[in-house]
Amino acid sequence: MIKGRRRRKPDLESLEMTTLQKQSPELSKGTHDAIVDQLRACHTPSEILAFERWFDQTVKIGPLYSVICDLLRNRSISRGTASKWFETLLKNRDEKLKSL
Repeated sequence: MIKGRRRRKPDLESLEMTTLQKQSPELSKGTHDAIVDQLRACHTPSEILAFERWFDQTVKIGPLYSVICDLLRNRSISRGTASKWFETLLKNRDEKLKSL
């Protein structure tokens, strides 16, 4: 160690910062639990897509995929459960785009 030499503090203004993910509005405990329970009850891709259609039309807190991201970030659901839902939603989007 070199004596008399102090470590410089980084210039925080010059550092490139990443933006935080925008989270959906805070869900009440009851709403949170109901969404998690309903999604866990969906076992087939058609059930997941039907729930997504209902959710996006009825619940006004943002798209379902965004809520799933928040649930995953908050560790309210497992990665396996989230990946099943995301795979179904993405395959559906791909099919819609291909049909255009």
